[in-house]
Amino acid sequence: MLGVLSEENIDQLLESGSTGRIGCYDGEKVYIVPVSYAYNGTYLVAHSAEGMKIKMMRKNPEICFQVDHIESGRNWQSVVLWGKYEEVTDPKERYYAMKFLVGRLMHIQASETAGVQGMSRELANPDEQPHELKPVVYRIRIKERTGRFEKDGHAH
Repeated sequence: MLGVLSEENIDQLLESGSTGRIGCYDGEKVYIVPVSYAYNGTYLVAHSAEGMKIKMMRKNPEICFQVDHIESGRNWQSVVLWGKYEEVTDPKERYYAMKFLVGRLMHIQASETAGVQGMSRELANPDEQPHELKPVVYRIRIKERTGRFEKDGHAH
């Protein structure tokens, strides 16, 4: 059976996930890449080293984001949302955003590639990290979202 996820189910999927794919467009090409994130009920929080996606989102902050939970080919949920990239630059706000992200990723035992260890070191010793090594912390302010699912009628 195919269906549309309720707002509550969309929130549950975003809250339970930790990795999604962000799509950005710089006017010439589209770039889609997986990112670790945390969802606080209002927006997504993520971080990244400066690179192609940060440059593209600074140029065009309108993004698309997608999260899946797949049990099988006939048992899955998927959320797609559209929003706006906002860099978190205020030191206090950045600290709390990073603390929220680290706490969430540690709680779900995210992949080493999520960068939890590096962020944890920066949280413990913020003044010892060279500026050029600090990740860019950002949030996605959600403007629109939709969710779909398929559930096998024979699944228990």
